[in-house]
Amino acid sequence: MNRRTWLRGLLAGVGATIAAGCEKVATAPPALKMLKVAEKWSQGAQRAIIGRHALAPEFTEADISRTFKANGTRRPVDEEYNSHLNTGFSGWKLVVDGLVETPLALTLAELRALPSRTQITRHDCVEGWSCIGKWKGARLSALLDQAKLKPEAKFIVFHCMDTLGASKYYESIDLTDARHEQTILAYDMNGAPVSVEHGAPLRLRVERQLGYKQAKYIGRIEAVASLKGIGGGSGGFWEDFGYEWYAGI
Repeated sequence: MNRRTWLRGLLAGVGATIAAGCEKVATAPPALKMLKVAEKWSQGAQRAIIGRHALAPEFTEADISRTFKANGTRRPVDEEYNSHLNTGFSGWKLVVDGLVETPLALTLAELRALPSRTQITRHDCVEGWSCIGKWKGARLSALLDQAKLKPEAKFIVFHCMDTLGASKYYESIDLTDARHEQTILAYDMNGAPVSVEHGAPLRLRVERQLGYKQAKYIGRIEAVASLKGIGGGSGGFWEDFGYEWYAGI
């Protein structure tokens, strides 16, 4: 099954509803039930065939897309975000807390000093389009090692500074994806600082998953034992509206 094609018709309408300003998404229960079944099939097949430690394809400079489409929020209206934007993020710090032994509050300069990775990868959107871009950022695994996760930590939650619909955007991944070699906190895109429309000052790149998992405008990272009680409890903003939590490709 080509999941991206199958999902396109179902989920594009959901996204259009929210983009139009509706507070509730009219999704048909049978369709959501099918989505959950497809998620289990996809997750099981991917883990059985290629495993979750396999690398996503990487490309060359010549493959970089001339235009890289921005998805989700393009310019946050939130007061906190714009206050940081107006000062060039000079006072911004990434907070890392939750189930960690050493809570952190790191500036951009401190993040740039962490072990980094540069990769040219393809961004696949659930709507059916793809773009290739070059990303550089701090390895999430190195950041978690510095914070020293407690044994009970099972998930990493990304709290963002933009409001979409009626709530702040948030996303989550498990420790397998968090420690994946290609999972980075990107501060550069195509050789320049990440732009506002693409998530400045920091966005997640978890290259084995679909675009809505690539959280933008990150302000806080929280280690948790369970996703219950965070947002709607489904693991992410879009997941609360019926999207898959595991969006592996």
